[in-house]
Amino acid sequence: MADRRSLPVPDGLEGERLDAALSRLFGLSRTRAAELIVAGDVLVDGATAIKSDRVHGGAWLEVTLPPPPTTPMPVAEPVPGMHIVYEDDDIVVVNKPIGVAAHPTTGWTGPTVIGGLLGTGHRVATSGAAERQGIVHRLDANTTGAMVVAKSEHAYSHLKRAFKERTVDKRYHALVQGHPDPHRGTVDAPIDRHPVGDGRWAVVSGGKDSVTHYDTIEAFRAASLLDIKLETGRTHQIRVHMSALRHPCVGDMLYGADPTLAARLGVSRQWLHAVSLAFEHPSTGEWVSFSTAYPDDLANALTIVAAES
Repeated sequence: MADRRSLPVPDGLEGERLDAALSRLFGLSRTRAAELIVAGDVLVDGATAIKSDRVHGGAWLEVTLPPPPTTPMPVAEPVPGMHIVYEDDDIVVVNKPIGVAAHPTTGWTGPTVIGGLLGTGHRVATSGAAERQGIVHRLDANTTGAMVVAKSEHAYSHLKRAFKERTVDKRYHALVQGHPDPHRGTVDAPIDRHPVGDGRWAVVSGGKDSVTHYDTIEAFRAASLLDIKLETGRTHQIRVHMSALRHPCVGDMLYGADPTLAARLGVSRQWLHAVSLAFEHPSTGEWVSFSTAYPDDLANALTIVAAES
């Protein structure tokens, strides 16, 4: 059922474009806000408007919002190539393959980690939203590597707190274009949705604090292999920060990578792998660490770029 909203424009939005004002007021992307305006679902003081119109403080907005999309539930079926790295009564650590999301979303209908675990008889915690029970952190669908899922309710609470308090050691390897200068450094730049609303994220003033530490493992002629440690865990964080340095992950065309280099190395997605994960075990208190090897596509690309150097 559609949701009809009526409210005045706050004085703080005086002079904003209508699509930008709607985006900020209702948490919509600029693209979605523009679609509502074009469809006639937005009235300003009782009249239709265009997205570039400037709003004035006190003007009355009437907006018809579509019903929220329904999030699909996980499909319990085995996921080819998803291997169990470690398992006990509290946790299960998997090596997530390419093309697998952590859990279902409104925009993803492919295989998921949670569905793969349920499909092979693994118990997961019932805490969390129904479609993401047991999930305490995520990797992008096309980012591979180590991921932990909670099996017990105690483990879920413990790990959620650990990720929130940044006591989990998350390490990634990324093959990026060119050679970062300096070869070791920290990117401390806030991230939020890209202003154009096309599914990308970007370094945006006023975004969520985001900190990425990187160190060059080896420099090749066309690219550099980096060891990356995250303090925060924002969506697409490494990809956004590397792009902001003008050294995008090889193969990451969404964030400006060179398709010619990706094709030469046989890479069809971002060269990014969650190589290790370490944290305090929820029950024993012991510091535990798990690592995963590169999948074939990334290993082959690394072999080619090294041979070219």
